[in-house]
Amino acid sequence: MSLPPNDFEFLSRTGNHSEVLSEANMTCILIRGYRLPYGYDLEHSDLLLRLSPGYPDVPPDMWWFSPAIHLASSSAIPATEVTESYLGRPWQRWSRHLAAGQWISGVDCLESFLAIIRRELERWAPQPVK
Repeated sequence: MSLPPNDFEFLSRTGNHSEVLSEANMTCILIRGYRLPYGYDLEHSDLLLRLSPGYPDVPPDMWWFSPAIHLASSSAIPATEVTESYLGRPWQRWSRHLAAGQWISGVDCLESFLAIIRRELERWAPQPVK
């Protein structure tokens, strides 16, 4: 399975080191050294997206980090406790699901999904005091 051209263009524009791989009939987007917002115990972690064969008509579901990330405060982040193995290594699953109507086929893409991931990461991380 390949990605739509706009997704390839987006990945090349981001400046992140990303790879498009295939595993178990899924398209895997591996973003190495994804920069995390303030408030996490790491500054960078590899981010994995797994896209089903119906993508982009079928929305992405969940994402994974390796190494696992945690809040610097040691507070728990719900639905991040499961570790799964993909691409020959362990990944921390962030079990998040898009609401009905949150993904619009033909409009949404990897860029919009990564924006959702960013908002979710920022939601859990404390903001620095100004």
